[in-house]
Amino acid sequence: MSEVAVKRTPVSIALAALKQLRPKQWAKQVFIFPALVFSGHFFFPGDVLRAVLAAGVFSLLASSGYILNDYLDREADRKHPKKKFRPIASGALTTTEAFALMALCLVVGAGVGLWISVPFLLISFTYLATTLSYSFYFKHRVILDVMFLASGFVWRVIGGAVAIRVHVSPWLFLCAAFLALFLGFNKRRGELIKLGKDGGTRKNLQYYSREMLVELQSIVTSSVVISYALYTVQGHNGWMVVTIPFVLYGVFRYIYLVDQGAGDAPDETVVSDWPFIFNGLLYLVVAIAVIVLDGWGVLPMLLLQGP
Repeated sequence: MSEVAVKRTPVSIALAALKQLRPKQWAKQVFIFPALVFSGHFFFPGDVLRAVLAAGVFSLLASSGYILNDYLDREADRKHPKKKFRPIASGALTTTEAFALMALCLVVGAGVGLWISVPFLLISFTYLATTLSYSFYFKHRVILDVMFLASGFVWRVIGGAVAIRVHVSPWLFLCAAFLALFLGFNKRRGELIKLGKDGGTRKNLQYYSREMLVELQSIVTSSVVISYALYTVQGHNGWMVVTIPFVLYGVFRYIYLVDQGAGDAPDETVVSDWPFIFNGLLYLVVAIAVIVLDGWGVLPMLLLQGP
């Protein structure tokens, strides 16, 4: 099928290029910052700059992957009621322009990543390789599709730690991995609710069932809550237990949103639901306050273990 005819002007091409980068998806780069927060390095301007630049690098590399993915899916996207308006599928952006934009993202991302550090550059391109392997193969493989999606979030967390040169805590790794799986399986559940087994352009939805996804959701939800609770108890700052209610509400609220049919696009879900956003901001404020006050030594000793 040929590209859809659209009126093209310099302004429309620029807007299409911006849309093709999928800036809404950049919200996922929040996974870059846990290492900055939990290490207490948010008071160090140099590390804050490195974390922000790291988020920029991952955003550019992610956008290059989105461009390639949309190019590969352009014919299927034209049959989708929503995806047919994507720049490549609609013809608002030509193939040549799309690949030029992808090359620009790769070059700028690699340059900034190299400035941060060679290890960070390796992590960021490992993330890109993971996303590309997903686009080319694993997105059509049941279970593995979600696991590879989740690994992209884990690479973000690791990249954020490497960028500011701090140790990657096993607890941080576990919490990030289970949270990413939680988001991934809920995304599939949201797609199944909204599109059905035979709806949309995601072929492997036919291999999932609501019952199966509810069971998988239960497993990863429990894992998220338990791993975070153990982190707060076994970590170096026991007062982090006060943040558990915010984590619980966030998890429960997200499940509710998925059940209401808003979970097929996690990036849009989390940035459009004000209770979820407000809860996230409260969590961040409380977590930072606990870390700062503990660093100042003004919090009383909290005994979380028996005699």
